[in-house]
Amino acid sequence: MICSSATNRLITAKDHASVQINIGHIDENGMYTGQHTTFALCGFIRAQGDADSALDRLWQKKKAEVRQQ
Repeated sequence: MICSSATNRLITAKDHASVQINIGHIDENGMYTGQHTTFALCGFIRAQGDADSALDRLWQKKKAEVRQQ
């Protein structure tokens, strides 16, 4: 089991609405570097319609760590 990046809820085997999204890292020229950051969103967040804002909030916090624009 893994935890949702947005809520820290466990994603169980029965949560068929959960998704895992990889966001590719790019260099200063806009070329993919071969690295990525992974986020997992549980079905609960998606059912509430908050997945887009949760993913945006998570990426805003993470992008400074990976030096992305």
